[in-house]
Amino acid sequence: QVQLVESGGGLVQAGGSLRLSCAASRSISSLNVMGWYRQFPGKQRELVARFTGGSVITYADSVKGRFTISGDYTRNTVYLQMTSLKPEDTAVYYCYVERSLIGYWGQGTQVTVSS
Repeated sequence: QVQLVESGGGLVQAGGSLRLSCAASRSISSLNVMGWYRQFPGKQRELVARFTGGSVITYADSVKGRFTISGDYTRNTVYLQMTSLKPEDTAVYYCYVERSLIGYWGQGTQVTVSS
């Protein structure tokens, strides 16, 4: 079992920045996948960024060059640094990790970007 606690969402103006944090209850070095997804109203969750196998990083095309995923193994925390935010980035952001082929989701954090 892995518990995830997210923080860092909020309201920001277009062009601004936010950093999301996801604290895991287990060592993140034991996780096969760590990442962030987002969900727009009425839509399915979509990938934003993720680590796979500890080293392969994948970004959605829509966030490449603006968002950066990183991990702090001393704090068992995964971050999503978001810059140059756009109103279309407004969504609920979810942390996701996978351990032994079992996936776990955070509770979600709202990010709202005003124009």
